Amino acid sequence: MGSAPDLTWRAGGCHCGAVRFDVALPDRVEAQVCNCSICEKVGFIHIIVPESRFRLTAGREQLTDYTFNTGVAHHLFCRTCGVKSFYRPRSNPDGWSVNARCLDDPTGLSIAVEPFDGRHWEQHAAVLAHLSHEPSMREDASV
Repeated sequence: MGSAPDLTWRAGGCHCGAVRFDVALPDRVEAQVCNCSICEKVGFIHIIVPESRFRLTAGREQLTDYTFNTGVAHHLFCRTCGVKSFYRPRSNPDGWSVNARCLDDPTGLSIAVEPFDGRHWEQHAAVLAHLSHEPSMREDASV
């Protein structure tokens, strides 16, 4: 097993600033652009992280929760501006998916964006499961 990468806490949030979060990321991350019905419409770029690498720093009371289909994913939107900065994904209910577009300052962050076929979610979801596990739990921790 590889060693855990160095992580930097990066801030982000919604458009109006009512909802704020921090996420711990290595200098290089893999991200996904999903073509499912909701992700495609909102332009979400997924950076999926373990629970321990995400913290909500402001605005819990400003969040509204939207679920559909299986009800497993919790799409959290700011009540004021409507932006979904992060959510609890169906593919990784033990982690968080942060919208790369909602990071305040991505300077020094290399984001490798790959397409994800969310329209055929059941056939492809397993390829995302590792993203919400701590790096020390992975065979290849070089995200």
